[in-house]
Amino acid sequence: MAKVSTNISIDAEVKKQAQVLFAELGLDLSTAINIYLKKAISEHGIPFEVRTETPNAETLAAIEEGRRMAHDPNARSFGSVEEMRQALGL
Repeated sequence: MAKVSTNISIDAEVKKQAQVLFAELGLDLSTAINIYLKKAISEHGIPFEVRTETPNAETLAAIEEGRRMAHDPNARSFGSVEEMRQALGL
């Protein structure tokens, strides 16, 4: 198979750390990237789970507060953004 040269941008520290890791595995960066690309092709997608970070405690508390408010029959609600702005005196 013919090889081609490709330029990609990588954070300098990430590249450095990856090179150290791959060297310990007996690989260079190019070989490691080729392994990743071949695995992605064989799996028809990214070969590992990609997800957002777990919310921190403050965000989890805000989510829970929102859920409680949504189910609270006494919570004040507004029919429009303008109605809410008026209630806030904006």
